[in-house]
Amino acid sequence: MIIETERLILRKWTNEDAESLFEYAKNPNVGPMAGWPPHRSAQESREVIANVLNGAECYAICEKGNNTAIGAVELKLNGHSDMTKKDDECELGYWLGEPFWGKGYMPEAANALLKRAFEELYMTTVWCGYYDGNQKSKRVNEKLGFEYHHSEEMPVPLLNEKRIGHATFITKKTMGK
Repeated sequence: MIIETERLILRKWTNEDAESLFEYAKNPNVGPMAGWPPHRSAQESREVIANVLNGAECYAICEKGNNTAIGAVELKLNGHSDMTKKDDECELGYWLGEPFWGKGYMPEAANALLKRAFEELYMTTVWCGYYDGNQKSKRVNEKLGFEYHHSEEMPVPLLNEKRIGHATFITKKTMGK
């Protein structure tokens, strides 16, 4: 499936994306803020494509006219999210390569997936989380209209540490207000 926005193409990840994934995921400013360590090799990125970026609703973000993956956006469905156990709720996750920060790409990509969540997948609620100090992710949440739900200390297993996580949510009714 391909989703098109004004400036972006959202498409499935492929093995051919390993080099571009590695290019942006090796940056220590990207993964650790989202709870994962920088990638150490293109082979590691290939394994992440096969084992992590393989969800039913996980998409590579590409600029129109350029098929290079610059980030990811995903609706984590029941069974793949630790934020909900309901079939009609899911979790939004995302990251973007640093050279593309500040262009409004993430709200644009995430908004397209939120529309899909509510209009095509019939979700009632979409959850999203970000760690304390991740102001860019918090700002994306605010731009999309997510509402604060709660904060709690939680394990970050891939980094072997604990952090304060903030949970937010949006419903079809509150989207676009």
